[in-house]
Amino acid sequence: MKSKFHHVALFGKYLTAASWNAASSSAQSSREVLDDVGQFLSRQGCEVYLEQETANSTGLTQYASASLEEIGRQCDLALVVGGDGTMLGVGRRLAPYRVPLIGINQGRLGFITDIPFEHYQQTLSPMLQGVYEEDPRSLMQGKVMRDGHCVFEALALNDVVVNRGATAGMVELRVEVNGHFVSNQRADGLIISTPTGSTAYALSAGGSLLHPSIAGWILVPIAPHTLSNRPIALPDTVEITIEVVSGRDASASFDMQSLASLLKGDRITVRRSAHQARFLHPKGWTYFDTLRKKMHWNEGGA
Repeated sequence: MKSKFHHVALFGKYLTAASWNAASSSAQSSREVLDDVGQFLSRQGCEVYLEQETANSTGLTQYASASLEEIGRQCDLALVVGGDGTMLGVGRRLAPYRVPLIGINQGRLGFITDIPFEHYQQTLSPMLQGVYEEDPRSLMQGKVMRDGHCVFEALALNDVVVNRGATAGMVELRVEVNGHFVSNQRADGLIISTPTGSTAYALSAGGSLLHPSIAGWILVPIAPHTLSNRPIALPDTVEITIEVVSGRDASASFDMQSLASLLKGDRITVRRSAHQARFLHPKGWTYFDTLRKKMHWNEGGA
């Protein structure tokens, strides 16, 4: 059977040409992997497009290259070969176009890139024919407001984090929800996490896991001065505002990639984005299978 997806975009890790050349054996291996996947897709009847940055960094020329905007308009599937970081970056960028994503894992954890490369052909074949589970994930829209003006804006699929400076002490942060004062917190920082991000930084800071079907966020203080400041779950219909009351060299990060330097009085506002990322998983996939495997939970059963 031929694929139900006719135009498929192929994404690899975002590396500069210098990075590829500095680790030539790894770069060669990655080129071979991407070419292997591209040839497999072609045999399934797919027209393969290599994302422009991936094409530039790998030197693969046997596939048509396309910009992100062209992929969003023309492609009905994106295939990401890499780790969760690569998948997060592609997911944020393609969410406005509603292009579904499948992840082939070449990273370490693989919470959202869940198809091992060693078995990708057997797993991917039925998915290309329309046999899969769809897993929509919400995004956050974050802004940094300064003197009433937006000085930075970004989407986040995992989390928005306000952190103290590397050499500074704690920051003091004023937290508001829908304009209502919640608390002043002295801590190393504060995390606002989506369900997707609840298995990332928020988990290591003591936050709870959130099932991806829950329309909520977790607000998690990082090493709070007052131990009664605990993580709290909030509906994702609210707007959260964090104001920098005091602290030097504080910063805000969006999925730990986009970074904004903060000044006293800056206000970081976070609300639910109108866009969602669309992940596709093999038929029969469940979130609990992923947790059990990736977090090494006891797999014994009745």
